[in-house]
Amino acid sequence: MKHIILTVAICLSVMTCKNTSNQEQTQDKVEETTTSSTPFVWEGANLYFLLTDRFNNGDTSNDVNFDRTKAPGKLRGFEGGDIKGVTQKVKEGYFTDLGINAIWMTPIVEQIHGATDEGTGLSYGFHGYWTKDWTNIDPNYGTKEDLHELVKEAHAKGIRIVLDAVINHTGPVTEKDPVWPSDWVRTEPQCKYDNYENTITCTLVKNLPDIKTESNEEVELPPQLVEKWKAEGRYDQEVAELDAFFERTGHPRAPRFYIMKWLTDYITEFGIDGYRCDTVKHTEEYVWSEFKKECDYAFTEFKKNNPNKVIDDNDFYLVGEVYNYGISGGKYFDFGDKKVNYYDDMFTQQINFEFKWNAKELQAETLFRKYDQKLKNDLKGYGVLNYLSSHDDGQPFDPDRKKPFETANKLLLSPGASQVYYGDESARSLVIEGTVGDATLRSKMNWDEIAIDNDKKSILKHWQKLGQFRANHPAVGAGKHQMITAQPYYFYRTYQKGDFIDLVVIGLDVHKGAKSIDVSKMFKDGDNIRDAYSGKKTKVVDGRVVIDSEFDIVLLEKI
Repeated sequence: MKHIILTVAICLSVMTCKNTSNQEQTQDKVEETTTSSTPFVWEGANLYFLLTDRFNNGDTSNDVNFDRTKAPGKLRGFEGGDIKGVTQKVKEGYFTDLGINAIWMTPIVEQIHGATDEGTGLSYGFHGYWTKDWTNIDPNYGTKEDLHELVKEAHAKGIRIVLDAVINHTGPVTEKDPVWPSDWVRTEPQCKYDNYENTITCTLVKNLPDIKTESNEEVELPPQLVEKWKAEGRYDQEVAELDAFFERTGHPRAPRFYIMKWLTDYITEFGIDGYRCDTVKHTEEYVWSEFKKECDYAFTEFKKNNPNKVIDDNDFYLVGEVYNYGISGGKYFDFGDKKVNYYDDMFTQQINFEFKWNAKELQAETLFRKYDQKLKNDLKGYGVLNYLSSHDDGQPFDPDRKKPFETANKLLLSPGASQVYYGDESARSLVIEGTVGDATLRSKMNWDEIAIDNDKKSILKHWQKLGQFRANHPAVGAGKHQMITAQPYYFYRTYQKGDFIDLVVIGLDVHKGAKSIDVSKMFKDGDNIRDAYSGKKTKVVDGRVVIDSEFDIVLLEKI
């Protein structure tokens, strides 16, 4: 017999979700309705993206390492956030309450020890993208034991861990961080970004050495790594592991394959569930096919060797950052002189840089229909990761955080996977006075404001309710979209995987007070219905339910 879940969600217009300051008076605790039979699917994931250094400081003893003590520019140094801080919030249930089922963290590998100044004040590698040693976790972020604990605690709550992979470049050169050998990196020319060649075989910016990912020439280990590993007493072990990797794969000892070995070690040792891949279009596309193959092998090995730690039967998740890729392009990104498909045999999803513009310009039905058509046709079997703010997009949807409810509704109700950037759910400001460039997007998580500000609490509660509903019902992000009526605007999403069937019906522009809703196509007379938003329960009578709540949103579930 098929296991069937039928759910109706009726949501108000994104423009009328603002009068919610009294929400907490009605429901103190967001109720969880996840059932063990509800499958997780990456196509509809609710993914939380955080800067490891900026989210939560769980261990103040690791705040300063490698004498990183020079005064940096504003928000350009380490602020104390670490892996333990993330684990602390996992244990507290913060992510569960928010309906998050995957956490993407910025890179946690060891960063350059020095600081660089490219006209923005001194900058340290707090963000994780300036690698010094791929084989080691930076002590500012924590230890291997910390990462093991994070994965264990997250998996226990059904949350997947996605790390960030950088293959394109090393960290900048500083007085403490010498340039890598010339057979590993190029230091010029600088990219012009006007065609395929000028985007790949070049350095992204000044003083950011570019890994020669196109090379198949065998190279020796960089002397600085040899010296470092010997001083740390692990040189022989690292070399033995590299020998075994190259013997198994048959790959040449070229720069990119060293890095792939180092990155896939985090899969086999810790059991992480995915990688977000940095600067994808700045690296030859075949690199990502090679990386996918090694990731898949490592994930299979981990599952085979750790059957008690397997969270589900999903494949390893790879999401690519092809900067300025948009869903309108389907599988292709256009360099101007060449179009490249980064999906087939490469990525599960692409970060969708177009979504914020679509959310601004399109009415709900046009937006939802566009995404449904693309995802069910051009991108069938793959997906996009939608976002409205991020760590390096200088034109976020709502920088002043004046539209947090609209942001939640558009992001969490659109087809595709959703990326909640840390602080989206608490209106953390993206405009920080005194910062230069992308530093304004990277302030510390506003925990203090959440604790004392009733407006922030109200915003968070709204994100929690929508997030949990989305997480509990794969149909919201991964289902088939179909409009029911234009005025009032109703649509449904349907999803099926094996014996699991999920049906969600959503309506926009619902008024406050008593709402009589036709549910005859979904429920039968006598069915018990719960509004997940207000917590009120009712029965279906003559094909309708009545919900009398002070809210302008209802989420109806069969109970």
